Amino acid sequence: MKIWKNYVSLLLTVCLLFGSVGIAAAATDTTTPGTGKHITILHTNDTHARAVESSPAMGFAKVAGIADKYRSENPNTLLLDAGDAVHGTTFATLVNGESIVKVMNEMGYQAIVPGNHEFNYGSDRLIELADMMNFPMLSANVKKKDGTRLFDPYLIKEVDGVKIGIIALTTPETLYKTNPKNVEGLDITDPSAEAKVLVNEIRSKVDVVVVLGHLGQDASSTDTSLKVVKEVPGIDIFIDGHSHTILQDGLVSDNGTLIASAGEYTNYVGVIDLWVDGGKVTKKQATLIDETEAKDIKPNEKVAALVNSIQKEQEPILKEEVANTAILLDGKREQVRAGETNLGDLLADAIRDVSKADIALTNGGGIRASIEKGIVTKGDVITVLPFGNQVVTLEVKGSDILAALEVGVASYPEPSGGFPQVSGIKFKIDASAAEGSRVHSVTVGDKALDSEATYTLATNDFTAVGGDEYTMFAKYPTTGMYGALDEALINYMQKLGAVDIKTDGRISEAKKPAVEPETPATETPAPTKPKPETPKPEKPSKPTPSKPAPAKLHVVKSGDSLYSISKQYGTTWQALQKLNNIKNPHWIYPGQQLKLPAAS
Repeated sequence: MKIWKNYVSLLLTVCLLFGSVGIAAAATDTTTPGTGKHITILHTNDTHARAVESSPAMGFAKVAGIADKYRSENPNTLLLDAGDAVHGTTFATLVNGESIVKVMNEMGYQAIVPGNHEFNYGSDRLIELADMMNFPMLSANVKKKDGTRLFDPYLIKEVDGVKIGIIALTTPETLYKTNPKNVEGLDITDPSAEAKVLVNEIRSKVDVVVVLGHLGQDASSTDTSLKVVKEVPGIDIFIDGHSHTILQDGLVSDNGTLIASAGEYTNYVGVIDLWVDGGKVTKKQATLIDETEAKDIKPNEKVAALVNSIQKEQEPILKEEVANTAILLDGKREQVRAGETNLGDLLADAIRDVSKADIALTNGGGIRASIEKGIVTKGDVITVLPFGNQVVTLEVKGSDILAALEVGVASYPEPSGGFPQVSGIKFKIDASAAEGSRVHSVTVGDKALDSEATYTLATNDFTAVGGDEYTMFAKYPTTGMYGALDEALINYMQKLGAVDIKTDGRISEAKKPAVEPETPATETPAPTKPKPETPKPEKPSKPTPSKPAPAKLHVVKSGDSLYSISKQYGTTWQALQKLNNIKNPHWIYPGQQLKLPAAS
């Protein structure tokens, strides 16, 4: 699944680049070095706390071993991280990220930019984690409401007499890709505007300008690394994160900026080699190292020992009592993959509770165990949900909700990992019907599913990108992120007290009606033949009033903001926000239809 996601990301990136931004694959000639001093920048991004080796993830000890090798060959070596490091697995979340900071300190990182997941413990906790780091957390565009920055915007690092300016940028999507409570009192400003000011400020003071950005290259994103390098000249290297993009040899923009990105989960370590002569970069090149190329590199023993010791320290935490249940919660493989179970209902309810979505759907194959009656430990929950998945929301058309349900029950009654456990929605399955037309009698709340309506769907980040064949979801951008799946389940169980949940028939088997029943219409009297009216010439007849014209709509395009749309139609962004009931004015997405105020 992860490999598929990475290659799709790369394909989208290449299409976007060649189509509009004037970027091409970087030259791959590595045989001829440049002139001047040789500097190596190693980089990671979107590691999501994958501290422990689990193929293809190399783990932090092997990443540190790779860094050791490069430092031994070239003392002029830096190690940077482009964000989303301190959250994502139990190793991190059990101690609110502190374990990752300890390991990264031992690995010898020189700088990190906060990604959206860095805020998952709240901004106060992020500041605490930054204070624990032996290296700076940088971001030019994360600001308090008074306009002051939460972190330093850049770092000037001198390496063998060469001055390297490292500017950091965080995605504005953080405002809705973490729980909004985590970023209360903060604003995340336009990355391109901030980069333009800071590049102009430091360009004359340094030999090399590096941007460390958690922006990504997704077509659904407004602020991307591609946009920054197009709009801001003077950047030598852009180290990117957020979209989990694999750039094997990097990309070069029309401005001459080399863009590098190292995938995800420590599956890769990025390597950038550059040569600087007389204050100018004479050559730069990028590549990636994976577990195959690193097979003969020894893991760093100190980092390996630290990771092991943290795991042992966490064993008592895993025994922590977090909830209790009055009944067995059924997560047996053959049950959750073929029908509704009380644990499936509980998990889907937890997902919908934390996200406040209309509908929740999670794949039965993601539930890996039952929970016995009695005291529930944190370890029990992690055994049920071992993948470190995140809760996300999408705005999905009703027709695609129906298509998803059809995919999920395609193998029914045979078990399938994609079988949907749901909340907020009910449906029936006709196992005798042809595949693709088995689902019927679908209701959301107390109303029939409207194929043309848009619903807020909460799911896990695996199915959201097309996992378990839910490919219809992959075209929708993420509109919200609500933390780890296991955390959502624990919090919901604590809210319930002693859990005593029984299945309630949200998924059932029944023959499909020959004709779908229609919604009963309100009874009206039988029409009678109207009597002809005597014309009254002394009073001219009134024209039949025409039906009001349908409300004008604007379909959001990539790059749009409420402000830019308001200027286009001569209104205000506040009016658009109110008219469309938009809670977060930063939260609009390509394809969204916005009502426009009637012309005055």
